Amino acid sequence: MHLRPKPWARPELLSSGFFIEEPWTLKGRWAEAFPKSQPLHLELGCGKGQFIAELAHRNPQINYLAIDMIDTVLGLAKRQICDVYGEAPVDNLRLTAWDIGRIDTILGQGDTIERIYINFCNPWPRRRHHKKRLTHPRQLEKYKAFLSPQGAIHFKTDDDALYDASLGYFEDAGFTLTQEIRDLHATHPANNIVTEHERMFSEQGILIKKAIAQSGPFHPSTAAL
Repeated sequence: MHLRPKPWARPELLSSGFFIEEPWTLKGRWAEAFPKSQPLHLELGCGKGQFIAELAHRNPQINYLAIDMIDTVLGLAKRQICDVYGEAPVDNLRLTAWDIGRIDTILGQGDTIERIYINFCNPWPRRRHHKKRLTHPRQLEKYKAFLSPQGAIHFKTDDDALYDASLGYFEDAGFTLTQEIRDLHATHPANNIVTEHERMFSEQGILIKKAIAQSGPFHPSTAAL
């Protein structure tokens, strides 16, 4: 994602009350970042925040941590969150800036993540870059350190090659595929939150693919769209 630097982004994030400036200090104890003890879900690569803002606002009974690398993008996410929440306090959502490739340096044992969302991540099409994919087995092994035994990864993409490869990655890493959908919008899921990229690709006639991969044996609770 290429955006011009926005000088206002960092100051607004720091003053927001829901941005975590030093995420490594919370490794193993992310529950302390939230006022309520609730299940914790994670979005990897939150972008401009449309998805996570809507999801967290709809589900106040769940805590959410959203990660992206760039302050400029997270500044836009912060504004999106404030628009969605309005005057309500943002108690169940935290943002932080970090390299997801090094996710194991800020999350680990003691951080029980019930669900991971990966939406329209970089497909890294060149073979030599495949290890950078957020669904690559090298990354999946890192997620296992903090994903609960019944936890699941919810993955959406427009990219056929990435989708097909990711299905194999999940199985190779010992995950159980509980859902595979190659035309998500044809199923008309009532609770699907359409992201900015999702809308753009759909308008181009590109099918949206979704998979749910569970870290342990199948459990019906992970099958929900």
